[in-house]
Parts: sequence; structure tokens; C-alpha cells
Amino acid sequence: MNALPARSNTPGSGRLQVYFDGGCPLCRREIGFLRRRRGGEHVDWVDIAATDVPEVAPGLARCDALARMHVRTPEGRIVSGAAAFAAVWRALPLTRPLGWLFSHPLPLRALERAYLVFLRWRPRLQSWAARREGLAAGATCTGEAVGPVSRRCAGASTPPSASARRE
Repeated sequence: MNALPARSNTPGSGRLQVYFDGGCPLCRREIGFLRRRRGGEHVDWVDIAATDVPEVAPGLARCDALARMHVRTPEGRIVSGAAAFAAVWRALPLTRPLGWLFSHPLPLRALERAYLVFLRWRPRLQSWAARREGLAAGATCTGEAVGPVSRRCAGASTPPSASARRE
């Protein structure tokens, strides 16, 4: 595993920094889609599954970041979940209208609720997506990279916590 790029630990770098679980096939697809959009080159995409550092950014534990998507805004504020998606969407021209819509409290709360439902189903969906990717590539999936976050964080100092839900 690698250390994180120096820029990804710098609050207020002037760029949006997206911390995502590259070990999750669903997350990889979503991030891949967003990364290829116009404006994606102006975002720092940080795959935290590819590193073993306990803290991926000041105040953001690796396990918390694996459990839920996080973003550091250009101003240095960390947001997670629905607010993180809204921040990414606002940064990309194609998805900017969605980002604007979900910047408002009522739609943001609805999106957060939907994201919490997704998180409950995420382990099953990850296994399904990993099997599907493995079959498409002619390989087999051991499930290790797509196992529950708690299993992938077994050696970490802190388990996923409620702090991962902060906005």
C-alpha cells in the first residue's frame, strides 16, 4: 500500500479533494464516471483503499473515509455523504444543476436518507458488482477487497464511527 499524495492532506489547497473507497466496485464506477466529466481534471481524486495511513486527512480517519464518501472543500471543510456528493456535483459542469438542487436543506436531507439506505445495502451490492466484474474479466473474486469495511479496517486504530457522518 502507498502513502497519500501530499496535496490530499493539505486543507485549503484551492481544489476539491474527494476521498473514496477504490476497493468498492460501485464506488470505482461512480468516481470513474465523475472523473471523466469535464472539470474532473480540476478535482483531486484520492483512493483511500490504496493506502494504509490511519488518517487520510487532518481529522479524517481512514476507516471513517472507507465507510462513507468524504470531500474536503477548497476552503478546507470536510463534508460526507450526501453533502459530499452535492459538493462534487457542483464542481462539474454536467452535474452542477444536481449539486445546486441538493445544496438546499430539504433535498439534501432526502438524499442523505437515500444514501444511508444505500450504505446498508452496500456490502451485498459490492459482492454482486465484484462477481459481475470478475465474470466480465474472466477472473474470480475473493471478496477480500469488497468485504465489509469493518473487516478491511481490522488493523486500523479506529473503527468506522459516527464521526464519519459529520457534515
